[in-house]
Formats: sequence, structure tokens, C-alpha cells
Amino acid sequence: CLTARRLLERGVRFVQIWSGNDNGFPRRNWDSHEDIARDHGPLAHGMAVGTAALIKDLKQRGLLEDTIVLWTTEFGRMPSSQAGKGRDHNPYVFTNWLCGGGIQGGISHGESDQWGYKPLDRLNPTQVYDVHATILHQLGIDHTKLTVRHDGVDRRLTDVHGHVIHEII
Repeated sequence: CLTARRLLERGVRFVQIWSGNDNGFPRRNWDSHEDIARDHGPLAHGMAVGTAALIKDLKQRGLLEDTIVLWTTEFGRMPSSQAGKGRDHNPYVFTNWLCGGGIQGGISHGESDQWGYKPLDRLNPTQVYDVHATILHQLGIDHTKLTVRHDGVDRRLTDVHGHVIHEII
């Protein structure tokens, strides 16, 4: 996280911090099913300490207002265990959090059902396209006009589904 802050101070526009492999233990990572009780606590602690320090540093240096911090994953975890095999992947409900760059603090957006299995509003769930559209909006980019050529076709990064989440900005 310190390296990320130093890069941002020097004008680097995009920095990714990855968390997962713990000191060379190949199975001690976030994708731990039966090892979730052993692994997630230490991994979360390390991320919490580093992320909190990064956000504090950015705020103290006046960089947080121009920097979006996104903490994300590609999926969540099922709300129940699988007969001793831990909790499997859940592509329907997972956590993203953002701060800085004009994102309001203290706001929770999107709800799950009572079990944390599916979005409460299944007809209009918050999707990754919405997160992308919101970040692009904060960068001053109209996501509906941003396309990438793929297989000879111009495609929107936010597909046709992305909407800016105005409630968090």
C-alpha cells in the first residue's frame, strides 16, 4: 500500500494492489473453501491494516479527493457451508466498496435477500457494469460512448446494462 501511495504521488494514474498469497503458502488465499476459518481472518486483517493506512495517507496528503479506491472481488461466498468443504463461490451477491474521488462515505447500496444468496431486487440488481459506469462517470468519461473493438465489433465496456449509481456520489 505504501508503494501504491508513492506511485500516486508521482502521477501514476492507475495502481492495482493484489492480495491473496500469504508468504508462499499456495493454498492460503481468498479462494479457500474448507480453509476459510483458517485463512480469511489473517488475510482480512492484513488487508484492513494496509488499506486503512493507504486511505489515511491519501487523505492526509490531499490525494483522496482525486483518487478512487475500489476494493473488490470477482465473487462472494455462499451463505451456507458444504458439508465440511467450506463455502462455495457466490456470483450473485458480493461486496465492492469505494471511497475517495467524489464517492460519498457511509453509504450502503444494494441489498441481498435474508440469506445473502441473491439480490433482494432480482429484477434490477446492482451489477459490475454499474460500478464501472460510476467510476467512469467520476473520471469524466461517458460510459455510453466508451467502446472497445472486439472481434470487429465496437462493444461498450459497461455493456448495455451499466448505469451510474447516483446514490453513492
